[in-house]
Amino acid sequence: MAHPILTIRHHSYAHLLANYLTSQGHPAVVQGPDKNGDATTADSKAYQVCLQDLNNIEEVKAICDAFLQQPNHPRYQQAAWQTGEQVTMPASSGRSAATLLHRAKQAPFTTVVLLLCSVSYALSLLGLFPELYYSLTMQPLSTLAANHQWWRLVGPVFLHFSALHFIFNLLWWSMLGAQIERTLGIFVLLLVFIVSAVASNIGQLLVSGPSFGGLSGVVYAVLGFVWWLGWLRPQWGLGLSNSIVGFMLVWLVLGYTDVLWVNMANTAHTVGLISGCALAAIMALGSRRHQHVA
Repeated sequence: MAHPILTIRHHSYAHLLANYLTSQGHPAVVQGPDKNGDATTADSKAYQVCLQDLNNIEEVKAICDAFLQQPNHPRYQQAAWQTGEQVTMPASSGRSAATLLHRAKQAPFTTVVLLLCSVSYALSLLGLFPELYYSLTMQPLSTLAANHQWWRLVGPVFLHFSALHFIFNLLWWSMLGAQIERTLGIFVLLLVFIVSAVASNIGQLLVSGPSFGGLSGVVYAVLGFVWWLGWLRPQWGLGLSNSIVGFMLVWLVLGYTDVLWVNMANTAHTVGLISGCALAAIMALGSRRHQHVA
């Protein structure tokens, strides 16, 4: 028996929510008029999202509340792709430039990092890579203690050595960083960025020396953060499909086998992933303790 939990006026949004609930372990279906909404009465145009059972209803309510606040969040479309169902969203009335600006305002820190990496890579294409590398690359900790150039603990994340390296990192950062920032705020993403950048850069320095660069350590950190919070606190609205997590973990393992055509900063990747998972666990545990105290 289907149990109605929410009424939505547009079929696309109703199907998005139903797909997302199903992907989070709460099987849901949509009941209402046909897909084209040809019914004539106002009431008949309402679509009901229905659960197959009412287990974990509080978690379901939290997911519905988050959806009503941000129905256009990428995680809902991602769930539709994961289930193999194509959901066509209503056309945006704004121009593409205005849409990009709106998204940038929703995730300003994600956008800043994206722009800094893009400017750095563009300058390297213009022949300025040696200067950038000299200014941003990591140095031994003893040297940093003497010259106090502490920005080098983060600096290597803005260096990329090829178009594939640059595109791969920036695509993942744009998707996962924005998801964190829009859901949990700029401070949380800033914390994940700084902790993972410093930890992964120091780890790579200690294992292989200072000749490395790239945002990959941070990318694996935001991956681990979203992955573990989606597992530990699904009601917070973060999450990744198992296929994406599996792909990134396989890519991580392949880096250690030396079968790829590129040299990878394997230690930075691993330390970044661990730091992201650890931060997610700490945040989830802290929220549980706060609830108990309250």
